[in-house]
This record gives sequence, structure tokens and C-alpha cells, in this order.
Amino acid sequence: MMEFIDIILHLDQHIPTWIAFFGPWLYVILFLIIFAETGLVVTPFLPGDSLLFALGAFTTVENGLNLWLLLISLTIAGILGDTVNYHIGKTLGVKVFESQSRFFKKEYLYQTQSFYEKWGPFTIVAARFAPIVRTFAPFVAGIGGMNYRKFVVYNVVGAILWVFLFILAGHFFGNLPIVKRNFHIVIFGVIGVSLIPMVWPWISSRVQRAR
Repeated sequence: MMEFIDIILHLDQHIPTWIAFFGPWLYVILFLIIFAETGLVVTPFLPGDSLLFALGAFTTVENGLNLWLLLISLTIAGILGDTVNYHIGKTLGVKVFESQSRFFKKEYLYQTQSFYEKWGPFTIVAARFAPIVRTFAPFVAGIGGMNYRKFVVYNVVGAILWVFLFILAGHFFGNLPIVKRNFHIVIFGVIGVSLIPMVWPWISSRVQRAR
């Protein structure tokens, strides 16, 4: 676990190694990571926002990554991931949560359901920017039988906004001297901002109860 956290916080140090070691195959690996993070309910822990930002930073360096190849391939990965997750939810429903597996935690399902109460169908877009909820939103949409055409529209829009926003942010700001010197702090910030949609409803409810 500590090694995994170290990788997330020091992506700027690990990505050059991956580029040199995997070469063009790195694009396939990144595709599979984004697909799994959005498409499989057992992998909500995989990096999303922070990884996209860090990848964007390496599109401006010599022998780095191709910006448009990342934008297009990872957007497709995000769309396919949500699509698969929707059909898993529609097929299996809540049965996967009846076991006591450490992967299928009911609190993840409850967090996503509260998201739906606030955002409605737009949850498919909004959840792209919230870790864990991002993984379970299409699954819950499948359970609830969300209109598939509507789901597809929100799925495509959400994937484009999510991938383009974070990769382009890394592309334009990731190599600023102050960002490069404090990259791990920036990654902390990206993760913190992405958690706001999850913790805000809880904070809001606590404030209302206090009043």
C-alpha cells in the first residue's frame, strides 16, 4: 500500500521510467488503467485525476507523451469503462453487495446513491470528478434502469470533460517551475479538490444539523 501511495504522490518521477521501459505499450497500459478505474467496481482505488494531470505534464517534454493520442485514447477508455459498468449493474444489480467482500462495500453504494439524489442523471457527468463515486455511478445507473440513450449522452460528455480538463491542465501548468518543484503537493491538491464533491454533502448536513 505504501508503495502504491508513493507512486501516486511521485508520478513525476515514475512516468519517465514507464515511458522508457514500456515505449508505445504505455498507451495500452494507461488505456487499461482508465478503463478499469471507471469500468470495474473492484478497482475504485486506481488513480484517475492525479494520473491524468501528471500525464498531461509529460506531453510537453522531449521524448514525452503524445497529447492527442492521450486525449483520444483515454476518453474512449472512460466511455467504454462506464458503458461496461452500466451493463454490469443492470445485469447483476445489488447482488454483488450481498457478500461481505472488502471490494463491494455498501458505503460506496450509499455515497453514490446520495450523489444521485443531489444531481439526478447529471451524476454520470459530475461523478467523473469524484473518486470512488466515479466508479460506482454507472453501476448504480444500471441498477436503476436509467434510460440508456440518456446515459450514453452523459457518459460521453462526462468522459470528454474529465479527460480533457485534467490532461490539458497538466499540459499547460504541469511544467511551470513552481509546479515542478512542488509536484507532490500539487498532486495532493488535485486529490483534495476531487474529494470535495464527496465530502461536501456530509459537511453541509452537519452544518444544517448544527443550526
